[in-house]
Amino acid sequence: MSDPAVIPEPITELEIEGERVEVEPRPAVAEEIFGDRVGIAQAYANALARDGELLGLLGPLEYPRLWTRHVINSALIAPLLHGEVGDVGSGAGLPGIPLAIARPDVKFTLIEPMERRHNWLVQQIKELGLDNVTAVRGRAEEVAESVAFDQVTARAVAALSKLLPWTVPLVKYGGEVVLLKGRSAEAEITKAAKVIRRYKLEDIRVEEVGEGLDTEPTRVVRATVE
Repeated sequence: MSDPAVIPEPITELEIEGERVEVEPRPAVAEEIFGDRVGIAQAYANALARDGELLGLLGPLEYPRLWTRHVINSALIAPLLHGEVGDVGSGAGLPGIPLAIARPDVKFTLIEPMERRHNWLVQQIKELGLDNVTAVRGRAEEVAESVAFDQVTARAVAALSKLLPWTVPLVKYGGEVVLLKGRSAEAEITKAAKVIRRYKLEDIRVEEVGEGLDTEPTRVVRATVE
């Protein structure tokens, strides 16, 4: 975008397979989270709405909660991040693109193995003018051979027992995984006990981010890689 202060006209409804589908309007909390870059967030939400079903990025039932369930939910963890951050299985750019919009001072690498999704991410990075984001096509195991991040995040990729072997090798010693999870986060930690010991993770805990804002908090699993 040439001017991030300009807020594009929002897409409010779509026709999918002959059915009219409403798109959630931008909630007021978006201004609190994105500040003067909320126009970029709206442009991204429009792109998700426009291309989501066509490219398999979103299901039809996700449009009425596109902002709160996806864009805001992802961006809420922005205050936790620093340095260089990897986003494993980025897919539709979640959580990486909302985070990059909210935190232009942090560098993000979106890791996505599927070609069409990777190509879409590259297109969005260019169209949104995000100079703090790079998209890499490949599986996490392949990328781990050549990079090391301060932090690694992921959202809606896999259960913790599968996700940790993909994410931890991407993190520098003393770095951190910050993984977005749902209500089963504590149970996933219990089931992943052997994997946690294998990777010698320290201070593993569940945190809720965004309390005090007019939206549902985001739950994350955080742990230090030692």
